[in-house]
Amino acid sequence: MNRLVRLLLSVSAGLMLSLSWLGFPGWILFAAFLPLLLIDDYYVNNPVRRGSFHFWCYSAVAFLTWNIMTTWWIIHATPIGAFLAIVANSLLMSLFFLLGHLIRTRSRKTTGYLAIAALWLSFEMAHYHWDIEWPWLNLGNGFANNPALVQWYEYTGVLGGSLWIWMVNILLYFFLKRLAAKTDIQRVMISGATLLMTIFLPLLVSFLLYRSYIEKPDPRKVLIIQPNIDPYSETHSEGALNDKLLRYIRITESHIHSGTDYIVGPETVFEQDWNEAKLPDYPAIRRLQKLTKEGGNSSLIIGASTYRFYNDMDKVPQTARHTHDGKYYDVFNTAIFTDSAGNIQTYHKSILVSGVEKMPFRKYLKFLDSFIINLGGTTGSLGKQPEPENFTAGNGDRIAPAICYESVFGEYLARFVRKGAHAIFIITNDGWWKNTPGYRQHFSFARLRAIETRRSIVRSANTGISGIINQRGDVVLSSRWWVEDALEGSFNLNNQITFYVRYGDYIGRISVLISVLLLIKSITERILKTKNRTNSNCVKPR
Repeated sequence: MNRLVRLLLSVSAGLMLSLSWLGFPGWILFAAFLPLLLIDDYYVNNPVRRGSFHFWCYSAVAFLTWNIMTTWWIIHATPIGAFLAIVANSLLMSLFFLLGHLIRTRSRKTTGYLAIAALWLSFEMAHYHWDIEWPWLNLGNGFANNPALVQWYEYTGVLGGSLWIWMVNILLYFFLKRLAAKTDIQRVMISGATLLMTIFLPLLVSFLLYRSYIEKPDPRKVLIIQPNIDPYSETHSEGALNDKLLRYIRITESHIHSGTDYIVGPETVFEQDWNEAKLPDYPAIRRLQKLTKEGGNSSLIIGASTYRFYNDMDKVPQTARHTHDGKYYDVFNTAIFTDSAGNIQTYHKSILVSGVEKMPFRKYLKFLDSFIINLGGTTGSLGKQPEPENFTAGNGDRIAPAICYESVFGEYLARFVRKGAHAIFIITNDGWWKNTPGYRQHFSFARLRAIETRRSIVRSANTGISGIINQRGDVVLSSRWWVEDALEGSFNLNNQITFYVRYGDYIGRISVLISVLLLIKSITERILKTKNRTNSNCVKPR
């Protein structure tokens, strides 16, 4: 296998990994890692000087291709975010893959492939929890447009899909190797049968779940507003902010009618930084509350930029800013709930976008705060809410308010559901990415959240795709891109808890444990081998 062939294999792996994020079926991922496994096998069986470094380079080409093809659109919003998401993520992917390759060169075949899969799943798990969270390209997301194939995500979450993809890739590679080697026909047949069972058994379970799942009727009527404001041309003057309010009111008033339970608006409709202590006093809030009366005691959820001052008794978080007179405060990306009775509840976005809403590793890099670009019009890292909290309507409904990027995190939304959420409302502004695959990918991920939690999804985007997704992940209602729109529909509440909601990303935690054990085993064997070699060299012949 010459250098050009290895390079072509690397690029082809990157292209195959990209296709499911670009609208192609998710099952393409079942063969996407085959080119890299072939290169891995070449270097394991043909040791050369600096072979591990060469393998890392080829894997880096594959992952860079994948990241560029699927997430290039981030550059429209922030070059810093694009760098973190593309270059840094490609580097991390290739390093984890290299680590699996190194273990495989020193282990038995089965152990080596187990290490590659376990380390990859550990990497995906880490992307949910460290300070540069970026699970956008977790493999299980590749089935976002094929919800009928992965109804069992209610038991495993997205990481179950990632595990499935790795199992099929490895088994398919074994089968093709044995077939090409013309080994014993019985072994080929056993390998093929195992592969087919691994593919079709989960598909059968999924189709049965899809056909048998029936939502319990508990309907609520909702009006979803998509104001379609261009985030690149809008200004933050008093007049422009008032125009946004009037536009939102005009669209709502022309579609609302008695019997509407919820009115939902997108993320950061109001960006004039409201003081949370004075929310009831703002004319805009009072006007929104008047809208709820027109719907017959409706509840309204909308996004805004807010701030809160801390008093001397409060524990001031690291994200806090200070005024010239020494007072500390935080700025938040906030979801606001209000109703005709004058109740007001707030929820602060907790999972912030690195390089856009927060400085990653801020404890060590606080001096770089001035370089953070906050798309809501402020600078520095935003504050966040430490624990998810549902909105509670007057009739007892509990609604999970997910803001934008948070909808990519399955276990985080599961925490809302464990706290009693009956439905999930996602408010977002996908206009920053313009007419690219970005807003379509973001919408499709919400379908996986519906399956994992078996909760209806109501989604309001400033522009992008607004709509309703049922508890099977089917799109019931949706808007078009870059149009002013108002969608009237209904969704069902649910109070049942899925296995995934109860136990979260247990597959990721098990993978981390396996990875640690395999790393310890590999390091121990390396040390013992070196020690034995040293002892052998010290023994002198008689």
